[in-house]
Amino acid sequence: MKIPSHNQCFQIIRKMGMMDHIIDHSLMVGNVTLCLCRHVNQSTPVLNTHLATAAALLHDITKTRSFKTGERHSETGGDLLETLGYPEVGNIIRQHVILDDWKENTPVTEQEIVNYADKRVLHDTIVSLAQRLEYIQDTYGHLQDLQDRIAGMWRMTRTLENKLFRRISFSPDQLADRVLMDIRFF
Repeated sequence: MKIPSHNQCFQIIRKMGMMDHIIDHSLMVGNVTLCLCRHVNQSTPVLNTHLATAAALLHDITKTRSFKTGERHSETGGDLLETLGYPEVGNIIRQHVILDDWKENTPVTEQEIVNYADKRVLHDTIVSLAQRLEYIQDTYGHLQDLQDRIAGMWRMTRTLENKLFRRISFSPDQLADRVLMDIRFF
């Protein structure tokens, strides 16, 4: 499996002209991902932390251009990383908005970690799921066709949160403090 180094991730970010605020968001999603991977792996070492953090850093890689093109940045970001020779990273990026398939009583995956981490970061700040949902509803809730999709996504995310934190020694409310205490690499 080929995974870009963090240096290579930042080279890709520069090449794609990612906006600064999206970089800041991606860095924090990377921090949350790293923290969650480390803590999940303490109980059951199943996660490839390098794979997950690379995908977290690059999860919004085509978001800047999506503002002009209207493309689905999760799809085009996944395609880009696959084209660059990183199909496993691309697969995670493709699922950072909506997971393809997941089950509650299975081992945690890198896709689930990055998907959840992105849902917990508003701009560059770790927030609760309720705060993030409020922002998404304020931003996109006026679009009638998205309302049901948003509601379904958040039901799944709450269930995913329960799945993750059954395997971790702290609660979702403590995530921001744990990230600040444990990580801050990016």
